[in-house]
Amino acid sequence: MKKVLIFGGNGQLGQALKKVVSNNIVDVFEFYFFGSKEADVGNLNSLEIQFLKFQPEYIINCAAYTAVDDAEDNEVLATKINVEGAFNLALLSKKYGSCLILISTDFVFDGTISKPLKETDPTNPLGIYGKTKLLGEQAIENSGCSYIIVRTSWLYSEFQQNFLKSMLHLATTRDSLNVVADQVGTPTYAVDLAVCLIEIVLQETKGNHIFHYSNEGVASWYDFAWEIFNLSEKEIKLSPIPTSGYPTKASRPSYSVLDKTKIKEQLSIPIPHWKESLKQCLQNLNN
Repeated sequence: MKKVLIFGGNGQLGQALKKVVSNNIVDVFEFYFFGSKEADVGNLNSLEIQFLKFQPEYIINCAAYTAVDDAEDNEVLATKINVEGAFNLALLSKKYGSCLILISTDFVFDGTISKPLKETDPTNPLGIYGKTKLLGEQAIENSGCSYIIVRTSWLYSEFQQNFLKSMLHLATTRDSLNVVADQVGTPTYAVDLAVCLIEIVLQETKGNHIFHYSNEGVASWYDFAWEIFNLSEKEIKLSPIPTSGYPTKASRPSYSVLDKTKIKEQLSIPIPHWKESLKQCLQNLNN
């Protein structure tokens, strides 16, 4: 059996991957999950223990510092996880002949291009989070290992804390809510992304690639919130506001819809619309 090691296994995407793996019979691959206590991506020696033990075919790196605003005050920690962690996995992937799959973000873009973003479009991150994720991409591109970078956007799920769960909580404590309506992207259900990542492995995709993956469709944060409250039948007065009405430490791209043509054509991966996936996620939460 070929081995797949998943780092960041206790986070939102790591838990989504556990769900997908447990719900599907995978004959060729065995999947092993590691949290930061079992294998810290910032510690090369702790990682190499697992590479030596398992001799993995694939690595999926879900470990990331993703607190966008907190990153502005914690650049050292964000760099350790998003840059040094990615580079450590790249060094070991090259040494042991593994293919490294890195999860990256729409925040490597600055939002000035107002059409769906291709993998080849110029990057220009606006904040520390996006900068460290881009540096992580560049670290593995320059490492000489076999790699696949998958950029995604606006991740949510029934696992961990995320925008969906924040909205559902606020609906129990507030009568009204203002949500930013001039930042446009695509909400992505982490379980759908997990299915995509497993499919990349099952197809034994190799070589060096950057792919974009999100759910289909376009939404603002206001649109996303409206649909959450609509589907969950929550009574709350929702008002759209501009970004200027909700100041944050980190700047965010005003437009970050990802063009998924490449991954659909090369890997034939079906992609659900974000509204359908949101409905599925809410059903899973209720169950």
